[in-house]
Amino acid sequence: MRTALVIGTGLIGTSAALALTQRGVTVHLSDHDPEQARTAAALGAGTDEAPGGPVDLAIVAAPPALVADVLADAMDRGLARGYIDVASVKGGPRRELEARGLDLSAYIGTHPMSGREKSGPLAATGDLFEGRPWVLTPTRDTDTEVLNLALELISHCRAVPVVMDADAHDRAVALVSHMPHLVSSMVAARLEHAEEAAVRLCGQGIRDVTRIAASDPRMWIDILSANPGPVADLLTDVAADLEETVRALRALQSSDEDKRRDGGTGIASVLRRGNAGQVRVPGKHGSAPRAYETVVVLIDDQPGQLARIFADAGLAGVNIEDVRIEHATGQQAGLVQLMVEPKAAAVLTAALKDRGWAIRQ
Repeated sequence: MRTALVIGTGLIGTSAALALTQRGVTVHLSDHDPEQARTAAALGAGTDEAPGGPVDLAIVAAPPALVADVLADAMDRGLARGYIDVASVKGGPRRELEARGLDLSAYIGTHPMSGREKSGPLAATGDLFEGRPWVLTPTRDTDTEVLNLALELISHCRAVPVVMDADAHDRAVALVSHMPHLVSSMVAARLEHAEEAAVRLCGQGIRDVTRIAASDPRMWIDILSANPGPVADLLTDVAADLEETVRALRALQSSDEDKRRDGGTGIASVLRRGNAGQVRVPGKHGSAPRAYETVVVLIDDQPGQLARIFADAGLAGVNIEDVRIEHATGQQAGLVQLMVEPKAAAVLTAALKDRGWAIRQ
């Protein structure tokens, strides 16, 4: 691939463009808002000048509701040898294109499973997709050359290709992305009118649960409007679980010992099922989840503290597998949770203590 056209310079489109330009591909940028395309170009994602002829690959990064229109227009104008979209829903756009009678041999639907709570070109990074799954939904009509172009794009973005049926993909993302986003939003909504004294007690748990609720509502309306059925089916199941959990909690309030016992059994069942589901979430780079030990370090909220910790861990020969930060309420301090291999925990703890760090046991 030598040339590409990115149509839609939001977070995903600009991030893909950045990855391609970093690997020597000439990228042209287009957007319904020319200012947004100019911003992406200024970030080094390519040029906002139109290509002089057909490019190798056109990447449509438009909302799901607009994908079919944008793709059809690009195909009618002969803008590229191959066409892909990166929308988070695949079945609907494909069926719309089929209904228009277009030749879809030059098209393949794709979906990079990566993103951020922020949107727009200023939130884009060239490594956004690194190590993340990138779904491909080819059909029997998909031309091999187009599939290879899509695979080359994924390779340039350092993502991991995953081939799926379009409708199976839509059911899967409803489970692992769309439904969780709504649940996160519903939990966060409980905080909107909560007493300030209660909100000030927020810790890492509520931050973890509500983090994705900070995303742009307009973008999520577009996504959910394109995949409402599978999401509604899953929320129906969640609602049933909620009803059972409420009944179990009410039973725990009872003065009847048998009812309290039944209530405890019901709550234990929910928690155990949660444990069983959580361990199925893939670990780093899509591998099987691994058990890490956590070394907790107390730090001041000052510049350079994290850099010093990582440097000291490196001097000790310990790789930090993951990190979380919990800020202390009302204090200019925080707790850094360093996840490491179990055999490295004692080594890291001793090394950090020797270098003056305060370790929480």
